[in-house]
Amino acid sequence: MDTHLADFIRNTTAGREAEAILRKCVHCGFCTATCPTYQLLGDELDGPRGRIYLIKQVLEGAAPTARTRLHLDRCLTCRSCESTCPSGVHYSRLLDIGRAVVEQRVPRSGMDGVLRATLRELLPRPMLFGTAMKLGQMVRPFLPGALKAKVPPLSSAGVTLPGGQARKMLVLAGCAQPSMYPNINGAATRVLARLGIALAVAPNAGCCGAVRLHLGDEAGARDNARRNVDAWWPRIEADGVEAIVMTASGCGVQVKDYGHLLQDDPAYAAKALRVAELTRDVSEVVAAEQARLIELLAALPPMQATALAFHAPCTLQHGFKIRGVVETLLGAAGFSLTPVADSHLCCGSAGTYSILQPELSSRLQANKIAALTAGQPSGIASANIGCIAHLQAGTAVPIKHWIEWLDERLMG
Repeated sequence: MDTHLADFIRNTTAGREAEAILRKCVHCGFCTATCPTYQLLGDELDGPRGRIYLIKQVLEGAAPTARTRLHLDRCLTCRSCESTCPSGVHYSRLLDIGRAVVEQRVPRSGMDGVLRATLRELLPRPMLFGTAMKLGQMVRPFLPGALKAKVPPLSSAGVTLPGGQARKMLVLAGCAQPSMYPNINGAATRVLARLGIALAVAPNAGCCGAVRLHLGDEAGARDNARRNVDAWWPRIEADGVEAIVMTASGCGVQVKDYGHLLQDDPAYAAKALRVAELTRDVSEVVAAEQARLIELLAALPPMQATALAFHAPCTLQHGFKIRGVVETLLGAAGFSLTPVADSHLCCGSAGTYSILQPELSSRLQANKIAALTAGQPSGIASANIGCIAHLQAGTAVPIKHWIEWLDERLMG
């Protein structure tokens, strides 16, 4: 695509990256076939190709409008288009650049601005969010239906296996997961302990930065990344940890991008790149120990037939590019997997999208639940807290992280 960027961005790091991405796009339109919002709305500007044109115009000097911002807001950043694109267009990075420029040129106001500011400041703070969530869980029976659906019942992390594992890895606690679904990291700790791996949480690590980045606060996202790098680095240098494990694929994709996010920070660039290299989704860690896992499973009594549907989060299949791994592990554990139509499409959670774009999000949620439950599974497995919470609000079929299902199986 022929591109002539405006002076304000041409010779910047963002400008050079945007120009390279734009020049890769051959506007073939393959991306529209797998774009959830284009499928729902049928508007070219609500598909990747249309949004690329909008961003191109803004970066070439055209004045963005509230309408421009709306079309970019409607994007889920699911990255399904990146999996489809034959030219390798890194659309999500171009979107981040475009959104940042439009956010500066078309400031938020009214309730939209207040809501985004609240989410930006509340969600990334585990203590603040955890307190609010605990209060919500205490009065959950009395909450209105829409709000009640976003507050999961109280749960615990479960028992912890004895230590003594020779291998060491770090795990990100995250900002929402400890208060909403503490058993996810509890299950991961128990499963990996059986495989000879000890998981530890670095106390000062916190939000990965994805919330702030996708709400237009790039500086805040970089601050989150620096704090996590500082929290993990002593353990990387002194303790020889093998990996930084992610049990939320959304957080994992963000941390995997730290090298890019902090590339212009001389004090952090090299460390951030090393952190990104060490980052693994928990499915990668378990899959690498599959032989030992099969030995453990073989020693257990046969399990009662249990059918699961697996929901592959966008961040897992389009961000991490991990496909088929979780399904293989669940199959090895004895679960039977039901078919899921259009498994490449987003469920509508997408971080804060379900709050900011509720109408589109609910339509995607309904479509995904229909696809997941078509095979009448006993339960649903996923790999990201946001997807789990969003989908569970729309169905009575129990939804858990796949590592929880595996943990239950290993408990016999």
